[in-house]
Amino acid sequence: QVQLVESGGGLVRAGGSLRLSCAASGRTFSIHAMGWYWEAPGKERELVARVVGDRTDYADSVKGRFTISRDAAKSTVDLQMNSLKPEDSAVYYCNAVQFGVNYWGQGTQVTVSS
Repeated sequence: QVQLVESGGGLVRAGGSLRLSCAASGRTFSIHAMGWYWEAPGKERELVARVVGDRTDYADSVKGRFTISRDAAKSTVDLQMNSLKPEDSAVYYCNAVQFGVNYWGQGTQVTVSS
């Protein structure tokens, strides 16, 4: 089992920045990927950014504004979010994949005011 604990998030004005952090604990060996997903009201949970081995993937809408970083040794993953827009508002979930199983954090709210 892997447990994920998120921190960061909150309320920010458009154009501002926030940083999300996620730490994995428990049986963290062989975590294949770590990343962040978001879920806006009435919408499905979607990928924001993830690190898979040496590869990073970003949603098109956040490219150039968000940066994901993972410390495999510490089992952490951070998401630096710059130039935030109101449409970035959502609940952000940390994700880890281990042996094909998805683990999720409890979610953290990000609200961007216009």
